[in-house]
Amino acid sequence: MQLSNRLTRILVALIAIPLIVGVAYFGKLLFLIFILFIGLLAYDEFSKMLKSKSIYSNYILGLLSVFFIIVNSYLNLISFEAVAIIIVLFILIAELFRNKASAIMNIGGTLTGIFYIGLFAASIIRLREFPFTENNYEQGGLLIISILASIWICDSAAYFLGTAFGSHKLFPRVSPNKSWEGAISGFIFAILTMILAKVLVIDYLSYIDVLIIGFIIGTVGQIGDLVESLIKRDANVKDSSSVIPGHGGIFDRFDSFLFSSPVIYLYLVLFK
Repeated sequence: MQLSNRLTRILVALIAIPLIVGVAYFGKLLFLIFILFIGLLAYDEFSKMLKSKSIYSNYILGLLSVFFIIVNSYLNLISFEAVAIIIVLFILIAELFRNKASAIMNIGGTLTGIFYIGLFAASIIRLREFPFTENNYEQGGLLIISILASIWICDSAAYFLGTAFGSHKLFPRVSPNKSWEGAISGFIFAILTMILAKVLVIDYLSYIDVLIIGFIIGTVGQIGDLVESLIKRDANVKDSSSVIPGHGGIFDRFDSFLFSSPVIYLYLVLFK
C-alpha cells in the first residue's frame, strides 16, 4: 500500500509539474484560470473543515468573493479597499437571514476563508503580472516557476532530511512529525534553489533579491504549512481533501505557495 501510494504521488507529480510550469510561463488567461482553480477549491476545502467545528461559512458568497478578488487582481476593475468593503457588507447582511449555529463564528470563518485564501491567491496573480522589464512578460512566469521549485525542494528537503536526522520537534502541538533539523534543511535548500534559479533563468533579479525571496520561502512558506496543519488538526482531518491522488487536497499542496506569495509581492512592491 505504501509503495502504491508513493507511485501514485510520483505519477501525479510527473503529469502536474510540466502543466503548472507551462501555465505559469505563458500566463494571462491560462494562469488566471489556474489560480481560480486553486483559490476556489481551497476555499471549498476550508469551508468543509469549518463544518467539523459546527461553523457554517456562507459558502456561495464566499466562493463568489474569492472569485471576484482573484479576477479583480488581474483586471484591476476597482480598488482592493472597495472590494473589501463590499464583501464585508454582504457577508454581515447575509448572516441576518441565516440561522445556523453561531453567527459570530460563521462570519469569522467566512471572512477568514475569503481573505486568507482569496487575497493570498490574488497576490500570486500580482506576482505573475509584476512589471520587471518592459516587453519581457515571461519574466513574471519565470519567477513563479522559480518560487514553486524552491517551495517543492524546500518541502522535500525538510521531509527527507528531517526524517533521517530530525530529533528536535519543531512544533509538536501542531505537527508532531516536523523537526528543527528538517525545517533548517528546507530553509537552506529554499535559498540554494533560488540562487540556482538566478543563475539559470531569473538573471534580471539581483543576488540580494533571490536571497530575500529564498529566505521568505524558507521561513514564511514553512510557517504557512504549519498554519494549515493547525487548521487541519483543529478540524481533526489528515488532509484538506483527497482531490489529488496521493497528495491530499489543493489546500495541502499549495499552502506554502499561498502563504509566501503575498510576502514576496510586498517585498517587490516596496523595494523594486
